[in-house]
This record gives sequence, C-alpha cells and structure tokens, in this order.
Amino acid sequence: METPLDQAFARMQADETAEMGFYERLMEAELFMLLEDEADADKARPLILETSDSPVAMVFDREERLADFAAEPVPYLALSGRRIVAMLTGKGIGLAVNLGVSQSETVLPSEAVDWLAEALGSSDSIEREKPVEISAPVGVPEALICAIDTKLANMSGVVAAAYLVSVVYESAGQGHMLALINVTPDAQNGVAEAISEALLFSGIEAGRLDVTFLSGDDASVVRFARVGLGFEIPELILPRAPEMVAPGMDPDKPPKLR
Repeated sequence: METPLDQAFARMQADETAEMGFYERLMEAELFMLLEDEADADKARPLILETSDSPVAMVFDREERLADFAAEPVPYLALSGRRIVAMLTGKGIGLAVNLGVSQSETVLPSEAVDWLAEALGSSDSIEREKPVEISAPVGVPEALICAIDTKLANMSGVVAAAYLVSVVYESAGQGHMLALINVTPDAQNGVAEAISEALLFSGIEAGRLDVTFLSGDDASVVRFARVGLGFEIPELILPRAPEMVAPGMDPDKPPKLR
C-alpha cells in the first residue's frame, strides 16, 4: 500500500523542486527505527548499518515494512522524523529510509541529517515580542498559506481555530503572526514545530512567522478573527459507542414469534 512518504518521494523523482516536500513528509511522519536492544527509560541505541559512505540508522514509515526488512522480531522505537534527526545530529550518522522494502527507499548522508536538524532547530516561531498593531495579512506567499493549511488540516481536536495576520512589534519590526486558539500547553511545542516546518519547507526564503497561543476567551481573539485570514480546521468526530437495545425493544426489529 502506497504511503504519503512514497507519494512525496515519487513527486521528488519527477520534479527536483519537490525535494523540500519530501523532507517535510519525512520530518512529520512517524518512523520506526531499528534498535540494537530494547530501549530503556531514557536511552535508545539505534542499530547502525555500516556502508561504504558512512554508518546509517535504519527507519521505516510502517511497522509492516520494518518487519519485512528484519524478517524476525526486533526491538524498535517509534518517533517522528524530526525527533530522530535531533537524536542523530552531530554523530556522523546518516539515515536509511525504507531500505529494501519500498520504492521510496533512500539514504540521507550524515551531512543531510545535520542540515535538517540545524534548519529545524533554528525555526523558533513562538512569539517573543508583543505586537502593537494587527492588520489583515499582506504579501503572504500562496505556497506558505497552503503549507500552513495542510498542517492545520491534521490538527483536529488540537487547534480550535487559527488566524493569520500582519503585525508591527514594539521594536517597530514587522512580520506575520499565526494565532492558534485553545491549544493545550502540552501540545504547544509540537504545534509550533509543525508550523515552523511549514515555513521552512514551503521554499520561502527568509520571512518571519511567529506563533501565539490564545485561549478562546482572550479579548484579543476577536481582533484576530476580524482582520485575520482564518483557516478551516476539520471537526474532530469521535466514533459513537453502540447503543444497547434490549431484545424486542427496537421498533424496526420486532421480536420473532414462534
């Protein structure tokens, strides 16, 4: 079965300008990394494959693919691509993706792993400076709007609403800000990382995009909603528990008499 990573890889093969899109899918995907032994509370040692170029850790974007490669039960760790890159950076270790089990098989050298970690680490988008002026967003590239929209479409139940605005800060600096409504504190770092990736992998050079987290009853939300560009976030629909109906009580299914 084709996965989103397979699709992104195929687009990159057909068009080299789609390379950043592949990296974005790789960083946000849940990856399954082979380990030397079972991970303990605070330590995990990736199983390293020595290659002619450099040692590589091995990851797969599906558990089934890892199982096909290993052919026997093996210890592994499930983490996002961004977490795995952060774990490997600076160690001279590359990353082998879907080795031998998929058309998206590829090997990232250690230099690419280090570049990704540095790029993601420098994308600090959380708002640090207080805006003194908020207005409708101007000059935002369509590619960035689409990238943000794609990220938010996967945040049902995490983000209640989102508004993009232009801002002027106390220091007279200018930029854009994304206000995210009713995001729980424990989810804020992950959401901020995802938005940072939207900017990084959209192909937009430079530019400033800050993120602020607001509760739904914050007075400033009205201002953001009035002038900002709103994003549609799908409603989280939870499966309903089946309703227990006693035999013979459903009017559409009367009891059978013998």
